[in-house]
Amino acid sequence: MTNLKTRVQDDMKAAMRAKDADRLGTIRMLMAAIKQKEVDERVELDDSGVVSIIDKMIKQRRDAIGQFEAGGRHDLADKEKAEILVLEPYLPARLAGEELDREIRAVIAEVQARTPQDLGRVMGPLKARLAGRADMGQASARAKALLATPQ
Repeated sequence: MTNLKTRVQDDMKAAMRAKDADRLGTIRMLMAAIKQKEVDERVELDDSGVVSIIDKMIKQRRDAIGQFEAGGRHDLADKEKAEILVLEPYLPARLAGEELDREIRAVIAEVQARTPQDLGRVMGPLKARLAGRADMGQASARAKALLATPQ
């Protein structure tokens, strides 16, 4: 079993002992998503697979927050925000600013991209390289900006 999956299970047990129902519910949802992916694909997920599931769950919650707030349901938006706070500590440290730009420049150099039309060629390797370490929407915007400026 992977380190991250073990950590999630240990945190689930701790939440049970502490009778922290909200935290426990979120961690159980995460464990169910991990199990579902393993059963569907008949594999045991490694840490990067678990991180991709967590990333997806956080993205879903952020989308839901926007919808709930637009609909005036701040109680549900707060619940989603609380779930994000439980999930985020399982992700690796996030890249931002100059670190993110350095990674993007390295991928641009690898694939020899020159113009914003090459963005598609950049995003595939970039997504694999930054999985769980950066917001891919932000990375895409930065890559597009870097490709638009003359080298």
